[in-house]
Amino acid sequence: MIKIDIISGFLGAGKTTFIKKMIDEVYKDEKIALIENEFGEIGIDGGFLKDSGVNITEMNSGCICCSLVGDFGKNLKEVITAYHPDRIIIEPSGVGKLSDVMKSVIDIEKEQDVRLNALVTVVNAKKASKQMKAFGEFFNNQIAFATTIVLSRTQTATEAQLELCVKQMQELNPKAAVITTPWDRITGEQILNVMEGSDSLELKLLAEETHKKEEEAHSHGHGEDEHVHSHKHEEHEHTHPHGHGEDENAHSHDHEEHAHAHGADCTCGCHDHDHDHHHHHADDIFTSWGRETPHKFTKDEIEAALTALSEGETYGTVLRAKGMVENAQGGWIYFDMVPGEYEIREGEPDYTGRLCVIGTDIDETQMEKLFGIAKD
Repeated sequence: MIKIDIISGFLGAGKTTFIKKMIDEVYKDEKIALIENEFGEIGIDGGFLKDSGVNITEMNSGCICCSLVGDFGKNLKEVITAYHPDRIIIEPSGVGKLSDVMKSVIDIEKEQDVRLNALVTVVNAKKASKQMKAFGEFFNNQIAFATTIVLSRTQTATEAQLELCVKQMQELNPKAAVITTPWDRITGEQILNVMEGSDSLELKLLAEETHKKEEEAHSHGHGEDEHVHSHKHEEHEHTHPHGHGEDENAHSHDHEEHAHAHGADCTCGCHDHDHDHHHHHADDIFTSWGRETPHKFTKDEIEAALTALSEGETYGTVLRAKGMVENAQGGWIYFDMVPGEYEIREGEPDYTGRLCVIGTDIDETQMEKLFGIAKD
């Protein structure tokens, strides 16, 4: 199965630099083919990418998303036949609609042994507002259909610029992961984990707590806990684009919950096991609140929030809280809390700040106020 990653973004967003980082750091052991489709733009410098062992096919006479859909399909088949790559990177025109490129790849999935793997949009954090106004639906479409949004120029953006940009991205696409940490401070492997949906803090916590719950039920001979409140959340539909339907007007990357990062041996609570007919689905046991944010915190602010979560039920019945956020005084703060105790430590930069709280009857509004990221 050949993975296909679509890396979109407007001219100057940093697609070339991003692709090169991924090739140098995580794709170096894979056979890569790049299909570059430029429409009135200056193309990638094929020379330095070919030095990385990448086979480049250019489509400069038109756009994948309009008149050349048929030619694109033919071109993709030729690339597969000629190079037999492990992964194909498609870099669409900056003025193309990501939804149309995505649809073209999905159509080819029916004929070729390929899988749409990641929908990435690179956005210049300092120019997003202007580009949103200037390019309208073309810009918005690239954001709305992405599963991962990678912000560039964040190392020189002000905190206000960065937070405004993230807010705009989340308004257009609340399900996409938004990478805000400067690229030189995180690894390509961290980015790939986000792109392929294997780095969800909320899913990890839900998996841990579900497993703990099941062990407790098994050891005491209990079945379903009738007193635990049920909650259906939709936080994680974004991280695997495969399996889209044909409706282009519906955001086709919204699909069955949790299908994105799980294999047959998944332990997150989303599959029933034959040996355990009491196996719980995490969503049937816990409610959860999670946010991605570039907001910087002090250690005192995090400690005050964890103390509040530990000592009362203003925010719901909190069973676990975990996060990694940028420290306003430099570095990163990692924290982990269970009822009655918590730990705060220093950690490595993550792709963006992340907060997650799980329990029952979680009050989202109060959580946002507690961490100072209440929506306007």
